[in-house]
Amino acid sequence: MKHGRTCWEIVIISVHALYALRLQGPSITRPSITIMLLSVRISIVMFAVLVTVYFLPHNDLTVDGFSFSALKTRHKRPITSPITTTTKLHDSNSGGFFAKFVNEIQEKSTEQTKSNLPPHPSYSRDYQPNKSVINIPSSPLPSHTTTVSNTLPNGFSYCILPNASPSGRFEAHLQVFTGSSSELQHQQGLAHLTEHVAYMGSRKRERLFGTGSQTNAYTDFHHTVFYASCPVDIPDGQGYTNSVFNGGNAGKGKMVGLAFDALAEVMEASCEDSRLEKERQAVLSEMTMVNTIEYRVECQILSTLHRENRLAKRFPIGKEDLIKSWTREDVVEFHRTHYRPDNVLLYVVGDVDVPDVERYIREKFGGLSAEKHGAELKEDQREKAESFAREVTRTVKSEQSWHFPPTVHEWSEKGERCRDESESSYDLHLQNRYDMDDETLNNLPEVSLPTGGAIRPHVFKHELLQSFSLHLFAKRRIRPIVTVEDFVASIARRIVLAAMQIRLNVSARGESPPFTFVEFNQLDSAREGCAVCSLDLMAEPARWREAVELAVGEIKRLGLYGLTISEVERYGGACLTDAAQVAAQGDRISHSDQLGYLMETVSCGHAFMSPEQSYIQTEKALQSLTLEQVNEEARILCEHIVGLADGEEPIGGPVVAIGCGPKDNASADPCDKDALIDTLVKAANREVYPEEDIIVPRSLVSEEDLNASIEVQKPEWRSGSFTDGTPDTPADKVTTPLTLRRLSNGIRVGVTASDAESQRGHLRLVAPGGRMGEKRLGFAPGAAALGARTMQEGGAFGCWTREQVELFCVDHLLMVEINCNDEFITLDFVFPTTEVGNIGYGDELKAGINGCEAVLQVVREIVRGFKWEADALGRAKASFHSTYDGLYKNLEGMSAEKIIGEMTGGDQSFVSVGHEEIDAVTLDEAKHAVMSQLLPSEIEVSMVGDFDTKEALDLVLKYLGTIPADANEEFLAKAPNADQAVRSGSGAVAPTYTVPPLPLPARQLDFELEDPDPRAIAYVSGAAPNSWGFLAGGGNLADQIQSSDKNPSTFDGQRRGHPLFARCALLLISEIVNRRLFSNVREKRQLTYDANFKFTGYEQIGGGFFLCTVTASKEKAQEAMEACKETLEALVSSQPISNDNLESAKRVVVNRHEGEMRTTRYLSELMSGLQLDAVPKKGPLSLTDFNAMVQAITVKDLQLALAALDVTNNLYTAIGKTILPKDYVEGKDGSPALTRGAVGGTRGGPLTG
Repeated sequence: MKHGRTCWEIVIISVHALYALRLQGPSITRPSITIMLLSVRISIVMFAVLVTVYFLPHNDLTVDGFSFSALKTRHKRPITSPITTTTKLHDSNSGGFFAKFVNEIQEKSTEQTKSNLPPHPSYSRDYQPNKSVINIPSSPLPSHTTTVSNTLPNGFSYCILPNASPSGRFEAHLQVFTGSSSELQHQQGLAHLTEHVAYMGSRKRERLFGTGSQTNAYTDFHHTVFYASCPVDIPDGQGYTNSVFNGGNAGKGKMVGLAFDALAEVMEASCEDSRLEKERQAVLSEMTMVNTIEYRVECQILSTLHRENRLAKRFPIGKEDLIKSWTREDVVEFHRTHYRPDNVLLYVVGDVDVPDVERYIREKFGGLSAEKHGAELKEDQREKAESFAREVTRTVKSEQSWHFPPTVHEWSEKGERCRDESESSYDLHLQNRYDMDDETLNNLPEVSLPTGGAIRPHVFKHELLQSFSLHLFAKRRIRPIVTVEDFVASIARRIVLAAMQIRLNVSARGESPPFTFVEFNQLDSAREGCAVCSLDLMAEPARWREAVELAVGEIKRLGLYGLTISEVERYGGACLTDAAQVAAQGDRISHSDQLGYLMETVSCGHAFMSPEQSYIQTEKALQSLTLEQVNEEARILCEHIVGLADGEEPIGGPVVAIGCGPKDNASADPCDKDALIDTLVKAANREVYPEEDIIVPRSLVSEEDLNASIEVQKPEWRSGSFTDGTPDTPADKVTTPLTLRRLSNGIRVGVTASDAESQRGHLRLVAPGGRMGEKRLGFAPGAAALGARTMQEGGAFGCWTREQVELFCVDHLLMVEINCNDEFITLDFVFPTTEVGNIGYGDELKAGINGCEAVLQVVREIVRGFKWEADALGRAKASFHSTYDGLYKNLEGMSAEKIIGEMTGGDQSFVSVGHEEIDAVTLDEAKHAVMSQLLPSEIEVSMVGDFDTKEALDLVLKYLGTIPADANEEFLAKAPNADQAVRSGSGAVAPTYTVPPLPLPARQLDFELEDPDPRAIAYVSGAAPNSWGFLAGGGNLADQIQSSDKNPSTFDGQRRGHPLFARCALLLISEIVNRRLFSNVREKRQLTYDANFKFTGYEQIGGGFFLCTVTASKEKAQEAMEACKETLEALVSSQPISNDNLESAKRVVVNRHEGEMRTTRYLSELMSGLQLDAVPKKGPLSLTDFNAMVQAITVKDLQLALAALDVTNNLYTAIGKTILPKDYVEGKDGSPALTRGAVGGTRGGPLTG
């Protein structure tokens, strides 16, 4: 895999680093390392994350109550501000969140809970939830003015943040300050099981179903969280309009009462034996489901990083033998010990009336009693809890934030090496051996270096790994940001991190770069109670030393020489631009994003400012920031690397290094502990020199060249036309809600203004064909896919080099992603809509060009002047080889790939490109396969953003309208089957491409994957229409439904004749089936933790498939698969769709659609295809009529649709299972058997389903 970061990936990662400046404010939350282990196509994952404009990752590998996946990442973008919260009780002389009301808790603590039960540790005078340990700052940061917080007499704390977006909704999160790190030796996994039992056993939680609410829970090291996202008003027809749920007021009921009822019931949960058994089975199934190789790598990383404390041995999922053994009394004991009103904090964010919410809080939570819970505990149970609580006083939980886990850390900082040790015999940090443990991590000693430093090394090898990865860490104290001085330092630190990331990426741009991924960062982690500075890289195993030496050398260069002036100007300007975008967003940032950042910021002790306040502070900080201040932060960030070199002062604590790679590596230079240490020390002693600047263009297209093109091409607007019956749109008028036209060169253009994401935009270019077009034109299999990846790996055009184009995109905050799927080649761009690439601040400001203009310049040059490079193809091939190998070492990926292959008769267009096909593609074939589809007459551009529509259209006309109409026709002419090309203007009424006929009879398939850990996955699949109802054999689902209805009304015919009917019907069916699978396969049958149903959802290709996926133990896989089949059969027989099912699904589908409509990416995706002949039935009505069409669907429609789909016959089924590798011997792989199985967590924020 001789390839590095692609040009556009560098842009994505680099802008990712810049967005961290804004979105995280001073606190940057650590992202999951597992993400980068998924594949070399990490940029695509990151791109998908980044287009959620407001919050950047806060990503824990936690255990959540409904669905858990180490591969799923919730990214929460902080509001750009550091956080010190403003409250009604705010004391201007104090610096921390809840500063005043915490003091009130202290005053009240002696008046309450007067019994034999001592107050919970969080309630004591010494340490409390939300306690700030920060002294009164000399220059305090301003605080958000609308946050309200308080505490009830029983110790129950809450915080309310009014927020406008989305209107009519709110979120409530109940945070219990107890997680897996609070478990005793015999309780490993009990925090998670208690969460399941408490919430899944709640009858009041069930009242939220069908109201358009989403609710879930998750457990982590440091806390357990239960949450509900709900509409403000109870929907009509729910029967909750009486005074009980409306606070005694007449009129529509309030959902806040129902939500609080559900959360309050968690605090007083009764543990029924039946519910305990259901949730025990769900947790055991969850252990199997999450145990992917990425998850196991993450376990190794966390266990080594935190070897000195209990985080290495208290993963949320727990121990299987213990989970199987617990009784109702065990769960009740844990619940009553920790689920007390003085050990929780309720967050409410949304479109709410604060006094009204406070009244509900008093009503629903005021009656909770710690004394009542304490009365249910036996004396020996109290003694154990009190013994644990006494030791907590010596940890970061008590000394810095009650939100942190009860741990101590060995800090990787300069100065005297010191770690607090417990004076008692209680082994709080689990350094002794215990019978219940696997081999402990105490056999991973640190290696002292002659220079005085130390490295804690570990090497993990596994059959399922195909690449080498290095994870190098230094643990530091979280520095709370509460003063102006703190904020300036945080800005400097973020500028350094952004510059370092871009340097690393550019250094990997040679013809044979050693990296396939590299990232350097420092992020705060409340779940671990520390800040972690990390270097993460991936490389092919044979080149691991080269990759490590280059990356470590770059960090040393940064630590010794710092940044250049131009780098500080570039990334400082981007930081200010980003802060301005968020300030413009204001309280239209989503509730979930605001709440996630609020929780994380409170946990870390930062100041909580409004976006406007943060922008002002950012501008002030940048005006005063000096190069010396920035380079001092660079020195601090890199001191653990510099300190490994001879003659340098080492840090006080260890540098943690984990190397991961293939178990059976035939490399002549394998990585072991000694080799890893030698390579790190050699890299730290490598001679380095100061960074040299690259000249970055302010514009990619000169005014002279553009004017000349306008004179020759004479661009004009033409009317737009559609296949859904919408009349042609005028060429000279801006229309609402969309302006849809064509340019005189044939390019279809859709533009709409949206201020949902302030000062942000999304542009999508689609070219019909994709891999199906590749096949039709006679190109080699995989040529179009490899060509698209080669574009992603390249980036030079015109007179500009790749490096110059990369930095142009970085300066202008552009993100680019190029893909080829079965039906389309797509180019996605995220861009700012304001002037970007600015240099200087205040009176010295030199403005750059508008972001809309910058992105259109890039689009124009890609279509008409892209340079195809052999080294870019080489990196693309290496990426595809790696992805293919990874796919076939992943149980889920391999099984899904094989069943789709069987159902398509082995058609290569529908499966991954294999090694032989990859190697066979030439640069010319890749180039021709892509460019023959990028024809102006065939492509469509959709542009959405916070801009003036008329101004955007003028720029489109100027830049895209000057692309010659015959551009790229020469590539199509050379296609082997050029005469079979599908051109526009054919007036298509049905898809040109279709999936192959389903091979019959259908059959059962069995797959095996070598893996020592037992896992299984099962599938039930069959034929289905595409998103618009078109079937593989011809015809449309809507027509079949109408013809099968024996007595249709006139309205039935009109409804089913609407072009959007089939799409809406399929969305509703998918939602209903998923709910049934949960009820039957998980709740009733207790066979799985997670089962889901989805359609492939093709748009241009006729036909498709539905796929029902269920994870289970190997022993229950067959039974779980049969249960899925029974669920589908029941829908058309014994348990047909009911009106309640339909109404509930409608609320979910509409709420999801309306929520996603607030993002520019979703809007641009919906707009793609509106003017394409290749996508019949898709037109403007698909946006304007969506909600009305969903509401018009009837139960009869869906029953007829299920009958037409025939979900009970001709079903393909498959089971994928792991088997032991040949000659496998447990614990004999050359490395200690660290906590094995599904027992880990990623770094950052919670994962939810």
